[in-house]
Amino acid sequence: LTTSVGTLSTSNLVIATGGKSIPAMGATGFAYDIAGQFGLDIVDTLPALVPFTFTGEILEVMKSLAGVSLDTNVQCGKTSFRENILFTHRGLSGPAILQISSFWREGEAITINLLPNLDALGMLKTARDSKAKTSLRKLLGQHLPTRLSQALIDTYFDDKNLGALSNKELEAVASLLNSWQIKPTSTEGYRTAEVTLGGINTDQLSSKTMEAKKQKGLYFIGECVDVTGWLGGYNFQWAWASGHAAGQAIQKFYKEEKV
Repeated sequence: LTTSVGTLSTSNLVIATGGKSIPAMGATGFAYDIAGQFGLDIVDTLPALVPFTFTGEILEVMKSLAGVSLDTNVQCGKTSFRENILFTHRGLSGPAILQISSFWREGEAITINLLPNLDALGMLKTARDSKAKTSLRKLLGQHLPTRLSQALIDTYFDDKNLGALSNKELEAVASLLNSWQIKPTSTEGYRTAEVTLGGINTDQLSSKTMEAKKQKGLYFIGECVDVTGWLGGYNFQWAWASGHAAGQAIQKFYKEEKV
């Protein structure tokens, strides 16, 4: 190893420098550069567990709702998460958004169920029959945060009394409440991403020791490897577990070599 403190020689080397997430803390693609020197494949990297950003009219809606949080079900493709979302001045964050960001790709839409415990169409029809003179704004305010219900009315619907709404209009409201489809422009990137998606191809490493198959004595552990977990400590656990595996293998090496 040629380093800033001179040249070092060792029988085993562990690369534990992480991924690209949060460069302000010193994160770089150093591990990928080293892996490339030894012919290891790198799976394309992306920021993950990261907030979404928006542009245009929908961003103005998000800005007006900054700080509002609610329990939702967020879906992208066949993957969904039931947790809170948080509106921000850049777009959307919160646990459900961070989770789904690992499965989202640029150009795709996400679908948010704002009332995951409720059949919105059934609720609206029942309310129209029993509370015909109640305004749509007031009704939505009973099920959603006030600022959110107001923003949805101002952006998407006329604030009529329920009795004046046709079945088609109720269906449109219900569709937005149970399956609000929006398309993020991008994410906040590595600057705020909690983890890095992609990395050193796991096929290139021993699953038991984390040693590179193409270079004896070279190990890669933690986030620089193409392993990405959910929120909740899974990525920490992967870092510790992979580090332990490499450490045990190296300890065994030194015992056998009697170094």
